[in-house]
Amino acid sequence: MNIVCCVKQVPDPETPARAFKVDEAAKQVVPAPGNPPVISQFDQIAVEAALRIRDALGEGTITILSLGPDSARDAIKVGLAMGADEAVHLNDPALFEGDGYSTGLALSKAIEKIGNVDLILTGRQATDWDFGVTGLTIAELLGIPSISITKRVTASGGKIQAERVLADSYETVEVTTPCVVSVSNELGEPRYPKLPQIMQAARKQVTVWTVADLGLSPDQVGKAGARLNLEALYIPQIESKVEFIEGDGPAEQAATLARKLREAKLI
Repeated sequence: MNIVCCVKQVPDPETPARAFKVDEAAKQVVPAPGNPPVISQFDQIAVEAALRIRDALGEGTITILSLGPDSARDAIKVGLAMGADEAVHLNDPALFEGDGYSTGLALSKAIEKIGNVDLILTGRQATDWDFGVTGLTIAELLGIPSISITKRVTASGGKIQAERVLADSYETVEVTTPCVVSVSNELGEPRYPKLPQIMQAARKQVTVWTVADLGLSPDQVGKAGARLNLEALYIPQIESKVEFIEGDGPAEQAATLARKLREAKLI
């Protein structure tokens, strides 16, 4: 079985909130100094799902696929250190700053170029924007079935079985391959590579493709090809006012509070 795991590099969620800054003119998050980006948590769990499938089958190839700048190679190396076999890095400025659609288009073309893919695994959503639509976009563009937000994924007889997480229960779904499955944190903790695995991953070659390699034009992908228009990006200002109700006792304080609420037309 040939599996592709889509992974994304995101700001470290452990970064203190006070360290986050936004360039409102550019509509971009300013990287926090001293806090390098990391692989998205759900994407790392998707890699774990792929490894469990390969372990159960006793065979298979896992390819890490990521779109991003040079720094995204660090997220790719995490997947390789966990046990993935190969990696493809979509690294071209024309591909950056896209939305779920334009990113999904580039990833779908890369998956077609990889060829003979049985299963595409993604995280349920990226932990930066939390849209959760890229995996479904890939499935739609490739014309294949998809299963979203799953806690367990297995493979047998050319089919994929998965348990979906619902609001108050679980749902078991089976589809034929090829297909796309998004994985949720309910699957469990991902394995953490040991030092020898990390060193081996550092030596593995990563294939780099550009827009031209995907057979796309720059106006189809990235910011130019986005269907979503970002109107503004800013850190909300939260203000609160506190007033202590004074009085000689609870009865007087309650009467004063009631009067103030009536004056404010809240009661």
